[in-house]
Amino acid sequence: MRDYDEVTAFLGDWGPHQKLIFALLSLSVIPNGFTGLSIIFVGDVPEHRCLIPENLNLSEAWRNRTIPLQGPEQQRSKCTRYRLDVILNLSQTFPDPDFLNMSEIEQEPCLDGWEYSKEQYISTIVSEWDLVCNNNWKEPFATSVFYMGVLVGSFTSGILSDRFGRKIVLFGTMAVQVIFNIFIAFSPNLEIFCLINFFRGIGENANYMVAFVLGSELLTDSMRITYSTFGVGVFFALGYMFLPFVAYFIREWQTLIVTLALCCLLYIPLWWFIPESPRWLLSKGKVEEAESVIRHIAKKNGVTPPPKIFSELELEYIKNNEVKSVPFTQLLKTCNIRAITIINVLVWMIITMGYYGLTLNIPNLHGDDYLNCFLFAASEIPANVATWLLLRKYSHKFSLSGALFLGGSVLLFIQLIPSRVGVSSMASRIGIIISPYILLLDAYQENVSLNLIAALTIFAAIAVLFLPETCNTPLPDTINQMQKVKWFKGKGRTHFTLSENATMGKNTVVLHEEAF
Repeated sequence: MRDYDEVTAFLGDWGPHQKLIFALLSLSVIPNGFTGLSIIFVGDVPEHRCLIPENLNLSEAWRNRTIPLQGPEQQRSKCTRYRLDVILNLSQTFPDPDFLNMSEIEQEPCLDGWEYSKEQYISTIVSEWDLVCNNNWKEPFATSVFYMGVLVGSFTSGILSDRFGRKIVLFGTMAVQVIFNIFIAFSPNLEIFCLINFFRGIGENANYMVAFVLGSELLTDSMRITYSTFGVGVFFALGYMFLPFVAYFIREWQTLIVTLALCCLLYIPLWWFIPESPRWLLSKGKVEEAESVIRHIAKKNGVTPPPKIFSELELEYIKNNEVKSVPFTQLLKTCNIRAITIINVLVWMIITMGYYGLTLNIPNLHGDDYLNCFLFAASEIPANVATWLLLRKYSHKFSLSGALFLGGSVLLFIQLIPSRVGVSSMASRIGIIISPYILLLDAYQENVSLNLIAALTIFAAIAVLFLPETCNTPLPDTINQMQKVKWFKGKGRTHFTLSENATMGKNTVVLHEEAF
């Protein structure tokens, strides 16, 4: 039996319909760049200090001295103040506090709450619910809950799209994004915010993953690397670049989230232009629907399809061999698959932890937050171009390993640059959930978070070298084929094809080993 790419070769690689699908699916990824990362501004911590009640009979001079100075730079404390009862008594005796040794006065926490600077934000969730000082762990927790939803979305998107189809899940998760982004703006407290944030995460990642899979199945093998880099990668970066632009003009967190959510409504018309995946339809035995999609693509490309797209034997095989999902435990079935699975899990976890750890650290960088965020996003475009060039011409695993090693090394050397430099410091799924808390490590020692991310990234660079090479190699489609793939193997190339056994009248999988 011929594989799908061979059956549909008459459609061509880059016809008008493929170009349209490439563009529309790439556009569908843009909201993932700004809705998923909006927490950079929604959850930023404004400048703050203890609130001094207005009804206290204190002069302006005493109000300014009520907040203690701390640290070598003598900055106003954000979490403590001098005891107000003592301050009131002293103010009645000493009109001018400049002649007093304030360091001897006992301090107390911010019993009356905090006052927040309005210089950069009208409000964030931090100022809304006082997520500072002893409650500073709650903002990273709210972010982690979102990425817990992302983790669930990673599992469910594959299961749902395998069962119900790529297209319906793609647009269903888009709807989830819009609905829960609007709902979250009306959260009355942090608990409800976190609950809704979890469902936002499910829709966020499921939409991205299904768009990636649908594009990979609708486009030919020669265009998949281009789609995953120039398509998904670059358009995600464009959405990310759009975020600081909107956030600059909208400084109130509820309005910002709703505005970004309503932008997603522009994608409703895409339903009538993006088809279902013929590969998925064939896997479910829906031959007539698959043929209808293929003939529609041929019409849009201006080519004439053959009278019969599938032979009688192929039709019989497709209808009698519906592809069924296999349990997760199959990924641990043999030593080869187990090793590849573990390495992939570690590498993906480290990459995402490092990426989101650095992304969420943007508000802590010196310089303008909006410019820093824009430059961070813009840097992804040349990165995707470089990835496209590397993956087309060179070994996939050595390209990935080299990129990870370079990234980890840069993070180590960035510490040689003084911390008060402005924008130049920008050089610097389970893993995502952990990433918001990595930044808290810097409270104990400077650059601990960078060192941790750097070390893990370099470790991932080494781990990638133990994966099998995929450059110019057809990927296995089944667990049985996967069992034949050797991890840490570089001397052979494995091809998987379906051939017909004319004697027995059955289709058998034949494994061909080729030296190179």
